[in-house]
Amino acid sequence: MAFMTGGLVMLQEMLPLLPPSEKKIATYIINQPHEVISLTANELGKKSSTSGAAVIRLCKSLNLKGFQDLKLRIAGDLQKTPSHGFRDIEPNESTLSIIEKMTNNSIQTIQETADLLNTDELEEAVSALRDARRIHFIGVGASSIIAQDAQQKFLRIDKTAYAFEDMHMAATYVANAKEDDAVVGISFSGATPEVARILQLAKENNAKTISLTKYGSSPVMEQADFKLYTSATREPTFRSGATSSRIAQLQVIDILFMCVASKQYEETVKHLDATRAAVDFLKHNGKK
Repeated sequence: MAFMTGGLVMLQEMLPLLPPSEKKIATYIINQPHEVISLTANELGKKSSTSGAAVIRLCKSLNLKGFQDLKLRIAGDLQKTPSHGFRDIEPNESTLSIIEKMTNNSIQTIQETADLLNTDELEEAVSALRDARRIHFIGVGASSIIAQDAQQKFLRIDKTAYAFEDMHMAATYVANAKEDDAVVGISFSGATPEVARILQLAKENNAKTISLTKYGSSPVMEQADFKLYTSATREPTFRSGATSSRIAQLQVIDILFMCVASKQYEETVKHLDATRAAVDFLKHNGKK
């Protein structure tokens, strides 16, 4: 990206979770973003009837380096073309309208997720996955599908990878994890207790832990060494938000995979050629 973005998304997603003074500041910023980028922390504190110290606390709640970091992200947001907003389907809606809405929803979710990814955290997670002896992908329900997709991708480049639907089996494997293992906890809400506990088990064994959750504080995120976020899309009547969250999770897994592949490019090409040849071998009745 040419400029930092994601400040307004962070504020909107964290708004319900913030203490009163920080919530007042966040609301003021969301309503007057153009004005805020030219203010100091003390000036924003006065205008929002709080204080400069509360502005700094808000930045810490957003896991940002400071107020300047937040202003740069908001300035980047203001440079972007406005989106149509997240829209759910209506009764007896036309097929063409549903195609348009679902496409726009997916595009918005992908862009918001890109805005929320912290490159420092991402690079640390990539290093952990690249160097890992074994990689364990943990997800429950819809997130288990994301875990299986991740396993399939990393197996193709000769990584020892596991994905678990049975959490007892996952706990059994992770109980024997070592320092050179990596455990990836996938949970859109970040509140899935089984995923949080398995990451806790991994930390107790000094394995590297990575979380993939919606933006904000959560039990899963708190157990992770490296924290990756997806856009916290709304959950309307037909749960098309859940569809978008799946796309966002797949997007982050693809980014992790491509980053690892890029860092070991020659090895990756060799392994992908071998796996492609193996599949072709099966398709052609064993004839080479």
